[in-house]
Amino acid sequence: MVERSLNKIRGSGKVYRYVGEDFAIVFAGKHLHDASYFLEEVRKSIQDYEMVIRQKQRTEADISDNAECTRGSYRAATEKVSVTISIGVAEKSGRTDTAEAVLKEADAALYKAKKSGRNQLQESRN
Repeated sequence: MVERSLNKIRGSGKVYRYVGEDFAIVFAGKHLHDASYFLEEVRKSIQDYEMVIRQKQRTEADISDNAECTRGSYRAATEKVSVTISIGVAEKSGRTDTAEAVLKEADAALYKAKKSGRNQLQESRN
């Protein structure tokens, strides 16, 4: 769900899997503030997406009997959860003139967002 949401990002951002659960989104020719706007849209859409936790375990009969399985039939559960993401944003500048330097700045901003309570976007102040 997170990857699907990231791939729908507006502003011509290109999504790359970076490491494990981490993604990098590159906005060619965009300034930090412009990229942050589109990233904040995605952060909010992920935060607002509710997933239902099944209360009843599916049986083999439930899975194999397509006639009995209708969309939402296992969503009658009352417990819902949502996922949040933290985002670090950086841009190329005089001090961060290589891709590696920009990634390092974005990573530092990401960890600052996580330490500040998660589910937020933190811009690099390079």
